[in-house]
Order: sequence, then C-alpha cells, then structure tokens
Amino acid sequence: MKRSLKIGSVSGIGIFLHWTFLLLVAAIFAYYYVQSQSLGAALSGTGLVTGIFLCVILHELGHALTAKRFGVPTRSITLYPIGGLARLERIPSEPMKEFWIAIGGPVVNIVIAAGLAFLLLVTGGTFAPDALTAPGQHIIASLMWINAVLAGFNLLPAFPMDGGRVLRSLLALRQDYAQATQTAANVGQAMAILFGLIGIVWFNPILLFIALFVYVGAQQESQQAMYRAFTEGTPVRQAMVTRFVTLSVDDTLSDAVDELLAGTDHDFPVVENGRIVGLLRRKRLIQSLSDYDEETPVADVADQDFFTTESGAPLDEVFQQMNAKSCSTVPVVDDDRLMGLLTLENVGELIMVSSALESRSRPSVRNEQLSDVPLHDRPNGTRSSPGSATVP
Repeated sequence: MKRSLKIGSVSGIGIFLHWTFLLLVAAIFAYYYVQSQSLGAALSGTGLVTGIFLCVILHELGHALTAKRFGVPTRSITLYPIGGLARLERIPSEPMKEFWIAIGGPVVNIVIAAGLAFLLLVTGGTFAPDALTAPGQHIIASLMWINAVLAGFNLLPAFPMDGGRVLRSLLALRQDYAQATQTAANVGQAMAILFGLIGIVWFNPILLFIALFVYVGAQQESQQAMYRAFTEGTPVRQAMVTRFVTLSVDDTLSDAVDELLAGTDHDFPVVENGRIVGLLRRKRLIQSLSDYDEETPVADVADQDFFTTESGAPLDEVFQQMNAKSCSTVPVVDDDRLMGLLTLENVGELIMVSSALESRSRPSVRNEQLSDVPLHDRPNGTRSSPGSATVP
C-alpha cells in the first residue's frame, strides 16, 4: 500500500486510492476542458468520473461485506484507473458462499441503477441511452446506465469478472473445485478469443484490451485452482524445508552475509535457546548493511513481525495466508521448537512433483506417493558453519 493513499474505511476495511487514479482524474479534467473550453464542463466531467468510482467502491464493498458475513475477512479495497479490487483473505471452499460473495458486487450496481431510475422517474429526467454522449448534462442518467453496464459486464461468465466466479461456484455444486475452475476458465478464454476477433474486425482497441484481460485472468485463476487442488489435504510437514541455516542472537551481519553467499538460503531464522526470536530476510539483510555496522548483532535488525505455523497445519490454508501477507518464508514450530521452514519455492516444487506423479494415473497417487518423495530431504547446497545450525 506504499503507493496508495488511504481515504477511509468501512466496517474495518481500509479503502485506498492508488496514485495512478489521480492521473486519471487529471486526464479527464484536461479532456473535458480542451473539448469544451469551459471550466464548468471540465468540473462536471470530473464529477461524473468521481461518481462512477464511488459506485465502484460500493460494488467492492458489496463483495467485502458479504464475505464478512461468511467469516471471510477483507484486507483492503484499492481503486485503480481500471476499477476497484477487494483483497479477500481467502476464497471460501463452499460453492454457495463463493456464489453470494461474487454476486454481491453486481447486485449493488443493480440497486444503484434502480434507485437512480426511480429518481429520474420522479423528477421527469431522461432515460435515453444517448445521455452518455453528453454526460456532463445528464449526470444522473449517465450514472444509471453506467451502473447497468457495470453490472452486466461483471456478470459475464469469464474470469476475472464476477460472472466467472458465479459460474465456477455453480459448477462446483456438481464437480470438484479444480474441474469447475478449469471449465469456467475455458469458457472465459473462449469469450476472450471472441472479444479479440471482434476487436480486430471492428478495429476496436478497447475490446482487444478486454480480450487480453479476460484471457490472462482465466489462466491465473486456473493456476490458482491447481495450487489449491494439490495442496488441499496435505500437511505443512510434507512441503517444509528441514535443511536450513539458522543464526544465533549473537551472530553479526557479517556472519549472515557469509551464510547468504555460501549457500542457497535467502531467509534466516534467528534463534535463542532453540526458540525462534526473529527472521532475517535477505531484503532486510541487504538494507541493514547500508544502515548499520557489519558487527551489528542480527537480533537487532531481524524482523519481529512474522507468523509461524505448525507441521500438521493444512498446507492450502497456510499457502493462502502466505499469499495474503506477501510472505515468502514461514517458520514451522511445534511446541516452541523450530522444525522447519515453509517457502513458496518448496510449495511450488511439491506441486510439480504431485502433478508429475498424478500424470501416471495412479489412484490416490498424490497422498500415497508424496510420503515417498520427501522434498525437504533433498541436498540443496546449504551448509552449517560456526554460529549457525542445521535443523535435522
């Protein structure tokens, strides 16, 4: 959120404005002013854009507040020039919960459009769609039609639009999650190809952009579903690294640099009496070399803000937490004893091994064979040295 400005919060959900959004507002103001040579028209056009993005905030709150009802927290809502993004902590595994969360946003747009239509009916305003050609003169009618379009566009059955998630949730009532996602992704990619062809024939760059947006979104959603399928039901212990270097509280930055250059480890647990008290990540280590003396104890600069997990915890849930917190390494602790490290790299390797084993078409190969392929015991070039320890 370093490049975003917090503009408020609703029900504990922070609402942020990305800095690029300000460029959009400035561009819209300049466009209307150049077209009309009127400050009033420019302000009116800017007001319309502001109104649209207020509706976008309400749309995202529709998702976030529905998710909250089902016990799914929302990290934040961020406004970008191309729309809004509600960052949910996780996607619920129950299909109907995902259905209601996904449809919550478009329903808000439909309610707004209906409310504005009622206002136009009472005041005798125009319902003509061509009000969009002069939005500065017909702001209410323009907002009504724009909300109707937003609802319709978001309900298209293609990822990453809400309609793709609606389709996936309905398919998941009869299929497993991964298969439902793949089917919905295929539908989305077919729509993307159709949009692309129409965009080429009509020489419409907007349709081409939408086609690319939908195609890439479908690919990403399919990949995430694959990750979820291969990690679901798997304990953390099957993916954690057990050969890694630790640093003691008395080790210095110079010692940490030696370990960084000597092996393949990027993040180092800092331990005291066998208990982890900090985590020195590579980025923090490099930054500290500029800010502190090389003889500074690592305990003074190591991150204290880190979360841990247990070896028996569900891998899919921890993996979602890692993505939500943008965390690449998580210490695995049992009874205050450091047992291993869970890294995104090792999770990816576990998925690749699982996929390769499953391709042999053996029943239950993922759960039965993974125990015979201990990723964490492979040689990885990490060495022990004075002032460090290798956890068995």
